[in-house]
Amino acid sequence: MPYIVYLKKGEEKRILAGHSWVYANEAARIEGKDKNGSLAEVRAFDGKFIGKGYINHLSKILVRVFIRGSEEDGETLYRERIAQAFALRETLFAGTDTDCYRLVFAEADDLPALIIDKYADYFVLECLSLGVDQRKKIIADALVSLFSPKGIYMRGDVAVRAKEGLPLESEVLFGEIPDGILVRENGLTMRVDVKNGQKTGYFLDQKENRFAVRRYCRGADVLDCFCNSGGFSLNAATAAKSVTALDISRFALDNVEENARLNGFSNIRTECADVFDALRRYRTEGKTFDTIVLDPPAFCKSAAEVKDAFRGYKDINISAMRIVKKGGFLITCSCSHYMTLPLFEKMLRESAQNCGRQVKVLETRVQAPDHPALLAAEETSYLKVFVLQVN
Repeated sequence: MPYIVYLKKGEEKRILAGHSWVYANEAARIEGKDKNGSLAEVRAFDGKFIGKGYINHLSKILVRVFIRGSEEDGETLYRERIAQAFALRETLFAGTDTDCYRLVFAEADDLPALIIDKYADYFVLECLSLGVDQRKKIIADALVSLFSPKGIYMRGDVAVRAKEGLPLESEVLFGEIPDGILVRENGLTMRVDVKNGQKTGYFLDQKENRFAVRRYCRGADVLDCFCNSGGFSLNAATAAKSVTALDISRFALDNVEENARLNGFSNIRTECADVFDALRRYRTEGKTFDTIVLDPPAFCKSAAEVKDAFRGYKDINISAMRIVKKGGFLITCSCSHYMTLPLFEKMLRESAQNCGRQVKVLETRVQAPDHPALLAAEETSYLKVFVLQVN
């Protein structure tokens, strides 16, 4: 008999509004018996049907609701949901010089815990819950029937899988996966390593913001901090006098140099160093830049880490503001959901006061539209980008 999860009184409101997560401590009782990862019904305290989702007793998120009607779990459902997600991406990217994007963004595309990224003729999956992982072959079959890709790869090395009781291992689900995939983004050619690169190989959520920085790099000396594989660096190089790509990872910088060669850029140099240390050293040396990009990894991945993260963001933004030329630009980002927009803005205000610079906000930006945010699920809104002029 399938599991039926009855919620405590009032706990259904968030789910009815469109959120999908049912936490273990929100369950009043569980009836039935099935295996972990199976499809479970979720009902309100009074028995009213709320929806269905995969259950995992090992996770704090007991059920992730994704069926709210009479739909049947299986390849047909995945094919329909993926096709619907693809229709939105076609609207966004058809006719553009971009062939890499997020095809499925989990909850925002009615497929909780599932990430599917498209890199030219290849797809990369992240299966972030037990139930989704158990159906990865079905998902791959749905992708093959819809798109006839050259290969499908599953990245299984993300830490959240351990919380679901899943192994941290990756695998080829279909076809063959080369060591490097050439993609087009904003008219630039990029080599993406989906096996070893960050996330699924590349940070797709910044694609529109990377293009937007070009206007702030005309004839400029640019510093791209935490450059990773060079997305900001290459976009800056289309307009800049010079670009310094700074990262602590030699692997990432090798990728930057290769991408620069692929696009014929000779105005990009790389530097392997800790960004915090390098910014302080630049100040000691009296070195300044017209434009600085700060795109660090998430400094906090839980609410408990916010205070420390605030100090880290403030430290690095003060250091950057001090070496921006008068009238120059600072493009500064946070990809942590827990560092909210008001909190990030507060940090920037304190940073400007601390270093005695007058700072104007020119733009505030968010994640690319292939990473849509659900109003009912604030966790899906995470990326903040401020474009500042520093005087």
